[in-house]
Amino acid sequence: MASTSPSATPTLEEKHSGVPTRLTTQAQRAKELLFSRRTKSESTSSSGRKVQLPPYTTQEKFDEAITKLKAAVGDQWVHVNDGALVDGWYMEHPNTHDSNHVADQEALVASAVVYPSTVEEVQAIVRWANDTLIPLHPISMGRNLGYGGAAPRVSGSVVVDLGKRMNKVLKIDGQNYSCLLEPGVSYFALYEAVKKTGLPLWIDCPDLGGGSVMGNALDRGVGYTPYGDHFGMHCGIEIVLPDGSLLRTGMGALPGENDTDNLTWQSFQNAYGPIVDGMFSQSNFGIVTKMGFWLMPATGNQSYLVTFPREEDFEQLVDLIGPLAASRVFGNVPQIRHVVQELAVTGKPRSHFWPEGSNTAGRLPRDVIDREAAKLPLGNVSWIFYGCQYGDEATIKSQLELIKSTFAKVPGSKFYLPSDLPDDHYLHDRAKVNKGEPVLKELDWLNWLPNGGHIACSPILPTTGKHARTFMDIAERLYAKWGFDSFSTLCVAGREMHFISEIVFDREDADSKRRAACLMRELIDEGAKKGYGEYRTHLLYMDQVAGTYKWGNGALGRFNETIKDALDPNGIMSPGRNGIWGKRWREKGWKSGQVGMPREVKL
Repeated sequence: MASTSPSATPTLEEKHSGVPTRLTTQAQRAKELLFSRRTKSESTSSSGRKVQLPPYTTQEKFDEAITKLKAAVGDQWVHVNDGALVDGWYMEHPNTHDSNHVADQEALVASAVVYPSTVEEVQAIVRWANDTLIPLHPISMGRNLGYGGAAPRVSGSVVVDLGKRMNKVLKIDGQNYSCLLEPGVSYFALYEAVKKTGLPLWIDCPDLGGGSVMGNALDRGVGYTPYGDHFGMHCGIEIVLPDGSLLRTGMGALPGENDTDNLTWQSFQNAYGPIVDGMFSQSNFGIVTKMGFWLMPATGNQSYLVTFPREEDFEQLVDLIGPLAASRVFGNVPQIRHVVQELAVTGKPRSHFWPEGSNTAGRLPRDVIDREAAKLPLGNVSWIFYGCQYGDEATIKSQLELIKSTFAKVPGSKFYLPSDLPDDHYLHDRAKVNKGEPVLKELDWLNWLPNGGHIACSPILPTTGKHARTFMDIAERLYAKWGFDSFSTLCVAGREMHFISEIVFDREDADSKRRAACLMRELIDEGAKKGYGEYRTHLLYMDQVAGTYKWGNGALGRFNETIKDALDPNGIMSPGRNGIWGKRWREKGWKSGQVGMPREVKL
């Protein structure tokens, strides 16, 4: 068993990817919990590992190419990946592979990592890749955990780590309610920077605060304030294109006075002509080096939760939520969570609640769920709705009265404010997230199984009880088939729901990983048959998900490939990301999966 007293986590003062000083105690607690559930040491590969060479590259050509790369950016900023692969944890994660490896740990790894410090160095790296035909895989910080982390889709690619040396908050504009960021700015860092200004501004963050603001937006992640659509709240992008040239979108394309940045670059998204910003989200068409975001003016707020006692309340609950969401009664992006997550977010393992059950396989019986939930502050319930209202006191009061009266139509529903619950209840952490204060609490449910890894199936559904029940039935059947507890969370926007189906598996158990891979593939396919498409996925499933968007005999995929081939004729920019392959890779069978797919995830 791994040590339960691991080293302290770096702070933001010590490292760009560190934790705020105010959260050092919580970070140490989270780390100790996770490490106490590990059955192997951090490193599960030997330090004498051979480099995974890029495809179609000899050792001699690789060594020669690395020498040229070091000349471009400096010897100390190019690291060849021939050491042990260390999974670390959320706050100290690898940039060489996927720490939540559902395939073999060494299946998808970088050959090297390069750390640029300027846009000019990024351009030089891109030109180097075109000369050597070695593929690049740019990352902001590599904390896209559950979706592939920092791992490249093509093993042997060179990871371009933009976060280590390009992590400045370039501007916070209190008059314009906006900011301009480099890739390595985390939600933790942005929150602290805004707080330091003393301006009455909020950021918006996802459940955890360690990820890159830019990276999350480019993968179209979501948060929970009224500014929860992260890509929707961006304004202006700077991109290094695959030929090494530089592009600015929006008003940034118009020089300001004396050739300065345009004063409205972070004010108006659309500018003149086609809107091209979306081409650089969930794509492999360039490397984003700067990105603007709107910040939310601080306002009054009130977080709350509502419980529902029965499993069968689910459809009625969703049908009640739909009209309220569409009419924007809800101030934020509320969540519906199953009670199993209420158990898991305590940080206690499944074996704590069910000692007689299997340590890694099977499902928690309903009678055990009822028994253990009854011991928690919310009691024996089935569904929990987490929400927040915004505005002045009178506005919040009137909104809550409408919400209470609506949910009262479900017999047995109960309403709670944070003051109604113990200080350690999850609602208190959600209340912070609901006003843009990033936390770490969401990590706790990874302790559910030993060596907890996770991936997520995340389809988009209409906000109706019928559709929610249809996919829930699919999920429950498949989770049971493959022996996993289902962690279902529904994030409700105006007219759709992100149905987040998390799969928590033991990443040191081959069978657990195999079953997780099979479950993920079947969830994707069965959801797609009903028209429920993924909005985001793990890199191993990108081809599969892209293939489900097949209207017009795959018109969207062909369009993406046309753009890819025009912008990146050498196919050097993150090949395969989001199912988009350049011509060079398609011709050699990578898109079809004939080559390049790890054996462990082939079904």
